[in-house]
Amino acid sequence: MTTSPIKSVLIVDDSRVARILIRNIILSIHPHWIITEAVNGKEAIERVRVETPNYVTMDYNMPDINGIEAAQQILQYAPRTIIALFTANVQANTHAQAEKLGIGFVDKPVTVERINQALAYFDSRS
Repeated sequence: MTTSPIKSVLIVDDSRVARILIRNIILSIHPHWIITEAVNGKEAIERVRVETPNYVTMDYNMPDINGIEAAQQILQYAPRTIIALFTANVQANTHAQAEKLGIGFVDKPVTVERINQALAYFDSRS
């Protein structure tokens, strides 16, 4: 039996409930993956400098800096990190910013289906 490699995911969201949901759904699919969390963009940037996760789910609307700005800084430091913007901000401009930056886009609410979309995006870029 072949096992999938252990990956690490940084969940960035100012909503504790969203972080818990994302964590629980990912771990139900990939129980051995390493999950860390950040409550805002600044904390996410600091964590990536220390931990360099394979994947990041990034909320857009957060205190301090938004998800696009945080993703830009993360990709400057860790360009191989694969990021999916996971947000309720579904405006065309937000989609365009994510596309220009080369990151995925998954709209909330957090559901198994939406997490599967993010995981499929991660797989497609790995």
